[in-house]
Amino acid sequence: MIPVIFGCEGPQLTDNEKSFFREVDPIGFILFARNVVDKEQLYALTSEMRAVTGRDALPILIDQEGGRVQRMKAPHWRNYPPASVFGDLACSDEPSLAASALRLHCRLIADDLRRSGITVNCLPVLDVPQEGSSNVIGDRAFSDDPELVGMLGRIACDGLREGGVLPVLKHIPGHGRALVDSHLELPTVESDLAELSSHDFRPFEMLSDMPLAMTAHVRYTQLDDKAPCTLSRIVISRIIRMKMGFRGILLSDDLSMQALSGSLKERATGALSAGCDIALHCNGNMEEMQDIASAVPFAATSLEKQLAGLIYELHRLEPADRQEMEQRYNQMMQDAGILQTST
Repeated sequence: MIPVIFGCEGPQLTDNEKSFFREVDPIGFILFARNVVDKEQLYALTSEMRAVTGRDALPILIDQEGGRVQRMKAPHWRNYPPASVFGDLACSDEPSLAASALRLHCRLIADDLRRSGITVNCLPVLDVPQEGSSNVIGDRAFSDDPELVGMLGRIACDGLREGGVLPVLKHIPGHGRALVDSHLELPTVESDLAELSSHDFRPFEMLSDMPLAMTAHVRYTQLDDKAPCTLSRIVISRIIRMKMGFRGILLSDDLSMQALSGSLKERATGALSAGCDIALHCNGNMEEMQDIASAVPFAATSLEKQLAGLIYELHRLEPADRQEMEQRYNQMMQDAGILQTST
């Protein structure tokens, strides 16, 4: 098994993909809109992934945040609002309603994922946006108040876990100050450690006990003027591990994003050498996946067991009554003045 999470090309695995995944045995998979057609197809795809790897407790990831970022869409799944809706609600003298609605929001998302065979959701976004920063985060963030972001982030994690799905904190140690989109180029943040610690880092410190986090492809020049976080041993060891106290499993963000330079081999081995436990490659390009697989070391058995244990623990939870959850959620959103569409 290799410590890499791979994407795939389409709504089902090709024969070439099946052969490749059997041979290299990635630690998990990630899904995007190109992989999602409807409920029956999606469950068949995740079942194929389990069959290819021979593992039931398989990490299968997706970004199902709500708002702009939801890979599973209507009419087959509910349209969910972005995170900022709950931050705004919490600031409008309705903190109790915001907390209850957010918890149920994430509980419903988890139910969607679990019924589809998906075990991990790349949520919550704990980035704290700044005035003038790139809109790549925007309304995906709960708020520009770090303490509120941390509080709502924990509620989101609790809702996902109650629904049998693992959360992933992103983008540690903070993407909210970035002036450009890291999908397209490398963001550079000039702020000093004191400013970052009191603001950007705070939500991640508040949730440092969570089991999974994803790095930011951001270069913090006052911490490491050469490498972005994903490739920086300094940022990962001194900031994420020591200062923040995060002891969970650390994933890189997508290695194929343009914020990173060098070959895919260099990016993958660089991320793992810097301290990421797992490298993430999303686009499903077979040539790139082969290059990465040829370069990375095998994963430690302890990492596989740790992930499997986390997934098994949550899957022991009994599914809740979907209809009852929908009714409560609809009433809460109506009370909040937020129009929602369900299927």
